[in-house]
Amino acid sequence: MASDADFAVRRNPQYLNYALEQRNAQETHSTASDIQAELAKLLWCDLLILNFPVFWCGPPAIMKGWFDRVLLSGAVYGGRRFYDRGGLTGKRALVTATIGGQEHMFERGGIHGPIDEMLRPVLQGTLAYIGMSVLEPFVAWHVPYITSDARVDMLQKYRQQLARIESRRQLSYPSLDDFDGQMRPLENLRP
Repeated sequence: MASDADFAVRRNPQYLNYALEQRNAQETHSTASDIQAELAKLLWCDLLILNFPVFWCGPPAIMKGWFDRVLLSGAVYGGRRFYDRGGLTGKRALVTATIGGQEHMFERGGIHGPIDEMLRPVLQGTLAYIGMSVLEPFVAWHVPYITSDARVDMLQKYRQQLARIESRRQLSYPSLDDFDGQMRPLENLRP
């Protein structure tokens, strides 16, 4: 969980503004060692694969905590460093999610709506925001309720998808080139 313990040196000990303290920790080299180790892995990788079960329409709390602590303001985003100008531009991300529901429940017109919309806070609000090229997610459907043989088949499909990762479709997200200095759409893009 994100807390003041993440910073050995605080810019403002009376009030915790987590993003500003992250920037200060970068400047003073006082980021907690576990965060620094995770950030180093993230900066090293070319492809980040996030594998998680969908709980209550999103990732589990531990993954959200990883985002909060490791995606450091100043290191991976900040100011006008987001989307196609984010700190992790040039890196790719793949979300691999397992879910209890059946695929038809997450289609357009399905009871829950499209899975991409459910995963949008992770796909766009996190991964694309920090500059990563986000690949189409891989979803394993109805996992708790299928047979062992069906799970083996699902894992085989996942292996095949990973073997063809270079051809996986990239999702499209905003470009700062399409917005003015106040982040309003440029005139030629307005509806």
